[in-house]
Amino acid sequence: MQRSWDAYRRHAWLADELLPVSGGNKTAFGGWAATLVDSLDTLWIMDLKEEFQEAVDSIVQIDFTATTQKSINVFETTIRYLGGFLSAYDLSDDKRLLDKSLELADMLYAAFDTPNRMPILRWDFHAARKGEEQVASDHVVLAEMGSLCLEFTRLSQITRDPRWYDAVARVMDVFRDQQYQSNIPGMWPLIVNGRDMEFFSKHSSQVFSIAALGDSVYEYLPKMYALLGGSEQYAAMFNGAMNTLMKHSLFRPMTKQGDVDALVPGALRFLEEKITVQAELQHLSCFSGGMFALGGKLLQNDSYVAIGRKLTDGCIWAYDNFPTKIMPEVSNVVRCKDDASCPWDEDEWNRAVYDLAPFEIKDSTNSSELIKNNRLPPGIASIPDPGYRLRPEAIESIFINYRVTGDESLQDTAWSMFKTVYAHTRTEFAHAAMKDVTNGTAPMEDSMESFWTAETLKYYYLVFCEPEYVSLDDYVFNTEAHPFRRPEYVRGG
Repeated sequence: MQRSWDAYRRHAWLADELLPVSGGNKTAFGGWAATLVDSLDTLWIMDLKEEFQEAVDSIVQIDFTATTQKSINVFETTIRYLGGFLSAYDLSDDKRLLDKSLELADMLYAAFDTPNRMPILRWDFHAARKGEEQVASDHVVLAEMGSLCLEFTRLSQITRDPRWYDAVARVMDVFRDQQYQSNIPGMWPLIVNGRDMEFFSKHSSQVFSIAALGDSVYEYLPKMYALLGGSEQYAAMFNGAMNTLMKHSLFRPMTKQGDVDALVPGALRFLEEKITVQAELQHLSCFSGGMFALGGKLLQNDSYVAIGRKLTDGCIWAYDNFPTKIMPEVSNVVRCKDDASCPWDEDEWNRAVYDLAPFEIKDSTNSSELIKNNRLPPGIASIPDPGYRLRPEAIESIFINYRVTGDESLQDTAWSMFKTVYAHTRTEFAHAAMKDVTNGTAPMEDSMESFWTAETLKYYYLVFCEPEYVSLDDYVFNTEAHPFRRPEYVRGG
């Protein structure tokens, strides 16, 4: 963390992101110093107090009324900036952080000023200031609409002002009302209609997934239950979603190490009244092991905890299966025909590889050549995106499962993963995304998103701390790994 922070401070101070290969910087999220704000609580947690104070001293220079971008992403602004300020305030009690939270929240609140109070997620606040009509979009990313509740709820708890909670409660009530109206009851499609508040269409193909575009909606259900001290609405929504996931989405991947009792959450496609499972493993979906484990602990459901460990083991297997010992952004695995007994089947793997090959090359190649040319590890049928963008989801689930179960072998796994990630992503300045985890000598991407210091390094650090430090009994982590303090009056809930 010290090395990455020092590089940001020297080469990208008050910019959104450091470019870790060239040493430059870039604007990605409004130009409001995303890495600085996103990293505040990490600095505090790692006892880098001088760096923390310097960063807090600098936040007064951030002007949320000024941006070079035409529109802002309300979801990203909420989880990174508002979440970053609130968490740093909860940890440090520095009132300047609360003041900045309120300044930003006042601006974001106007995005909810639509006829039906559904927020505009890609929001031109300059147009809103001019008095132009604001209407929620009819084509909204699920996670962006449904993942604002934790941050605004925490702001209401701190300020005792209910308007922040009321704004997001209206949105989540729509999610509750629509949960069993969708084509796959219990889950919501990845694209929803905020304008008409209808999340389903009986006449079109829809995808349901807890990976990209959908992940944090499901993640926030047990976390809202925890933050509110036991909300029956969120418990019911979580149970409904998890039951659907367990019924339709979760499957065991076929592994050459036949004793790997792991699970993977596949994407679901609804078409012509049929549900099909896509055997795709996204790094983003690796958060699900932590979600099940945390939800199981909160709701006293041991089966959820057990599933959480199997999902975590699925991502650990994926890390271990690739030559660099790092899993890619997206890969397709081979689904077991029988979850109870799943011996390795070389022919089945070869068939899966050939089936997923591009149509135009099928006549001129075979599965053996595809495996060799694409550097496919056993059990991997294709790799649509071989990169690794410094993501935290796998270590996040390892951290949560360790805190929930106390299994110290997870610390050994975390240490092995950290050493590998650190070595393969290190640059002259800091750490960079990898273009291809199947090739350890492939060029790096000139990218270090703020979640590297906000999330990934934080989880690697906390998994080796005493469980009482930033305890899951006392804090709820938002989807950007910002811990919010649970009020004393709910901690027994």
